[in-house]
Amino acid sequence: MSPPLRPAIGIAHRGFSPDGAENSMTAFQAAVDLGYRHLETDARVTGDGVALAFHDAILDRVTNSRGQLRQLSWREVSTARILDREPIPRLEEVLSAFGDGVSVNIDVKSDAAVGPTLDAIRRTNAWRRVRLAAFSPARLLQLRRSAGPGTPSALTATEVLALRHGRLRLPGPPARAGLAAQVPPRVGPLAVLQPGFLAAARARGIEVHAWTVNRRAEMIGLLDLGVDAIITDRADLLRDVLRERGQWPT
Repeated sequence: MSPPLRPAIGIAHRGFSPDGAENSMTAFQAAVDLGYRHLETDARVTGDGVALAFHDAILDRVTNSRGQLRQLSWREVSTARILDREPIPRLEEVLSAFGDGVSVNIDVKSDAAVGPTLDAIRRTNAWRRVRLAAFSPARLLQLRRSAGPGTPSALTATEVLALRHGRLRLPGPPARAGLAAQVPPRVGPLAVLQPGFLAAARARGIEVHAWTVNRRAEMIGLLDLGVDAIITDRADLLRDVLRERGQWPT
């Protein structure tokens, strides 16, 4: 008899909203209602320093308002509606909404958002239930330094590349720092997620999270490979796949 598969983590990318109301409190609540205990969001900041759970630098794509967030006050931004109906949540609101049982992966989108993001985490005492991430290596290192070694973090892009080539050097035990390599399965023709990459990560106590995966066959292939988590827009589909495989955490 084959040993049971270990549970895998499902992470709801900007919550769960099939109609596109991403990063809204309704989307986050929908993911939690599906049974998710790991959410993903983005951090932006208003001109007067309020951290938002919002992806874009401008309001135009997903709201009924227009303008650069950094040129608008929170009072102005608070009147915008995602898909004409959902208010843009403050990051602090997201971190306080679901208690200690739900963790939030935060992709900090600008240098200006670093301080307000950390302030929101501090005010909600969410240090152990967030994971900090950023595409900018310098920004992510700044986040890590300011948050301290106990706050989980993604690897920087530079560290991911070093891990892939067997040259990653990290001070201290990475498992205690909650480090994760959050990577796409492929970059152009290059397959990032391969057995050697996962073996190298596992040897260093680093989790591997695949993003953003929305097709059933790809989910199954990555789970067969042994990834620790999948970040998805299709929270409903991933939950079904994990349940069918006996990998949905109870």
